[in-house]
Amino acid sequence: MKLFIRSHDLGVKGIDNVVAQVCHHNLDGVQLVAYKVMEDVPYTPDGITQQKAQQIADALQGAGKQIALIGAYFNPVHSNKDKVANCTEVFKSYLRVAKTLGCDMVGSETGSFNDDKWTYHPSNRTDSALQTVVETFSHLADYAKDQGVCIAMEGAFGHVCYSVDRLKQAIDQINKDNVRVIFDLYNYLDISNVDQCYQILEHGLQVFGDQIKIFHIKDFVVVDGKVKQVGVGKGTLDFERIITTIKQYVPNANLVLEGTTGEDIAFAVQHLRRYI
Repeated sequence: MKLFIRSHDLGVKGIDNVVAQVCHHNLDGVQLVAYKVMEDVPYTPDGITQQKAQQIADALQGAGKQIALIGAYFNPVHSNKDKVANCTEVFKSYLRVAKTLGCDMVGSETGSFNDDKWTYHPSNRTDSALQTVVETFSHLADYAKDQGVCIAMEGAFGHVCYSVDRLKQAIDQINKDNVRVIFDLYNYLDISNVDQCYQILEHGLQVFGDQIKIFHIKDFVVVDGKVKQVGVGKGTLDFERIITTIKQYVPNANLVLEGTTGEDIAFAVQHLRRYI
């Protein structure tokens, strides 16, 4: 079991600074969102070249670190179809350089009809929304297969794949052997189901098993009737229970801190390492 962090949560720019912070915090590597940490990598199709990908890989591998996941998140049900087309091409560009980066997965969430807000919309829960997601990611899975790599999909309560079972339905319909799962327990939570958080984790593990390649690690508190994210180890989640449960199903899991920043990083790493 290894511990990673989302690259842009480190608060630095440039791959050398990212590597220095990863080493400083005794992490195994990053979930790389290159265009958020590299000033010379724009969010455009072909914004990352094979040469730039090799430079990033060399810096990380030279320090004994790795990329657990390449993030190229986009909203497949956005109302601006030109934007969707552009984002799809950006995603493909990362599929093309994935092997050079030393990672075989590029991931995204499944989007929302609230466009750039990425929040709940009634249309998210329609069959037509699911079909759009299935068609989009099926196309990307085929493209990924041509590159010898995988895509990874992540569900969230406010998105089209709003539950474990809805994401399972999408993946079953896509029916490709190079589709993997990003599991983010916090993403599935709402005030309506927060009391069932450990059951949701167990259900996700039973449904997907080792198809889950990344576990996003977050923590939360409930304030004024809303679920609010906080630094890992500073909320209500029992990480001894969570990590023990994950180990039963995916003993070699990659855990990725997401949304834990600043001074909270060191505390989170120390807190999780005792159970890992």
